[in-house]
Order: sequence, then structure tokens, then C-alpha cells
Amino acid sequence: MDSRPLIGFCAAISASLLSGLAAAGEPPLIIAHRGASGYLPEHTLEAYARAIELGADYIEPDLVITKDGILIARHENELSDTTDVANKFPERKTSKVIDGRKTEGWFSEDFTLAEIKTLRANERIPSRSHANDGKFEIPTFQEVLALAAQAGAKRGRPVGIYPETKHPSYFDQRGLPLEPRLLLALAEAGLNRADAPVFIQSFETANLKALKELTDIPLVQLFGAPGEQPYDEVRSGGHLTYGDLATDQGLASVAGYAAAVGPFKGYIVPISRDGAARPPTDFIARAHAAGLKVHPYTFRSDPGFLAAAYGGDPVSEYCLFFALGVDGLFTDYTDTALKARDESCPMAP
Repeated sequence: MDSRPLIGFCAAISASLLSGLAAAGEPPLIIAHRGASGYLPEHTLEAYARAIELGADYIEPDLVITKDGILIARHENELSDTTDVANKFPERKTSKVIDGRKTEGWFSEDFTLAEIKTLRANERIPSRSHANDGKFEIPTFQEVLALAAQAGAKRGRPVGIYPETKHPSYFDQRGLPLEPRLLLALAEAGLNRADAPVFIQSFETANLKALKELTDIPLVQLFGAPGEQPYDEVRSGGHLTYGDLATDQGLASVAGYAAAVGPFKGYIVPISRDGAARPPTDFIARAHAAGLKVHPYTFRSDPGFLAAAYGGDPVSEYCLFFALGVDGLFTDYTDTALKARDESCPMAP
């Protein structure tokens, strides 16, 4: 599919956007989604370090918890998709109901940190290189914070931290709440303050509202598919959906506790089933009108993830979203995103 209409659209509106960016003095943030996860197994110190070397503004650790109450960086508490746990602890396989879904596997909360440290990370996505499977440890959140501090001092500007609390209701029900440990770790690192380079994100709403009373760190409400509900809403018997949160009234409500929203890309540029891009929505403008920044997810260069509308060129997608006015974005490919932002797109100086 020809991507030139999208590039033309970017060029048409980039002048007004560029003036706004210049006035604000803040180019869109490049958030390394699980580290440089397009190149190395996600949520490893090596992946975070690579993303920092490539120039990421922020790194994103998803947080789950161990049996002995230590926060670790994993996309899910079910470990078999991203580690060798099935080989090392075959007898520990079990079944649980997580956020209303029955799941079989091996779960972080059933292992001590000492046991977790015997595991090694594997690439989650089959189509990506598996050359580094089995090489890297599973890091604690404290180790991620230490890496960011050291790397920031070395490069002369801070490395931002953008943690996500995974399944907060589930862990809270099991007596392993994530939020107190998260805030303690940030405080110990000198980062529990409004001006620290930190955002805290969640797909649930209740824990963000509770965090609003406990910290001045900016909070980010993530948006799943419009028809889905935050799990805390399901648990309480409510009917609120992410689609409801995306209305003007919903965004105004979110602005009462969050500083930003993290929608999946389809809220901003819908993609049809054949990969064609439909006209952009007014989501960004409405979120900005509510006083919220917009950090969409997830930008990937892999052919299996890049919509046909972009003609095989991931820079075309970045340029479109930058031109539409995003305040930041999550990417598996920090280098491609930075090249687009700083060199290739119409708004680049």
C-alpha cells in the first residue's frame, strides 16, 4: 500500500505542530518499551542498557512480585513465555485465575527471588532473534533503578523510569500489593517526587486513584480496547469500559488523578482489517483539552506488527503520530523512533 498520502498528511500539519513544540520546548518522549526489546530479550538489564545507549528518554519496566515480596521486571507474572522456568522447575506448573481468566503456567508469586535468579530470559516473540535466549538474568526493580542512575550519570542526562503495575488487584488480593513496594523503591532512589523523571502507569483505575493520595509522581491511565473494562471495575461489579474513559467526560475524570493517558494506537489512527489507515481521530485534541498528555503504545518495526498502510516503512508511522501531536510513545526500537523524531519527520529541525 502506498504510504505517500500519510507522509503528505504529516507535512501538511507539521508546521503548526512544530511551532507548538518549539513553544513548549519539549519534543515527544521516546519510551523504550520493555527496553530495546526489538533487539534483546525484554525486561533484562541488557535490554534496558541497550535502549539507554541508543538514546531512550525513558525505559519501561513492567512490575510483578515474588513470593518473598520483591518487585521484578516481567511483562506477566506467568513466566514460561519469557524464561526457562519450565525446564528448571517442571514440577511447579499450576493453574490460576488472573483477572478473571484461567491461566496455566509458572507464576512469579510462587517463587522466591533466589529461585527467580536461577532463571534466564528468553525472547517472547517467535519471529525475533533467539540468539540471546538463556543468557540474561531476571532483574529486580532496584537493579533497574540502579542501572538507570548509573547510565544517566554517565551520559549526562537522566534516564527516566516508566514502571507499570501489572495485575494490581490480583496481587493485592494475595497480600502482595505492588504499590507500597514501588513507592519505597522510588523513595530510596530519590525519585518519589513530582519533578523526578518518573511516570507510573496502570490499566486499572483504583490503584492509580489510591496512588494519587500517596505520591506526587505523575500517573498514567492506560487504555485497553474500547469494549474492555479495567479489571478493578469488573471486580467491583461496575460497567465502566475503556471506551467510556475515552469520552470527553471520561477523560475529564481521568484528569482528576492522572497526568497522561496511554492508549493503544487505534484510538488515534484506526487501522482496518486489511491494514489500511482510516482518518485520524480527535482523541489527542480531546485529551489535551482535558489537560492530559498522550503516550500511545506500541510502535514496532517488525513486518508482522507494522500496518500495511505504512508501506513497510516504520518511520512513516512515527511521522504520522508525531505530526498528530503525541507527547511521547512506547517503542521496541528506540533508534528508529529517535531517527524519525530528530531527523526524518517533517517537524525535525
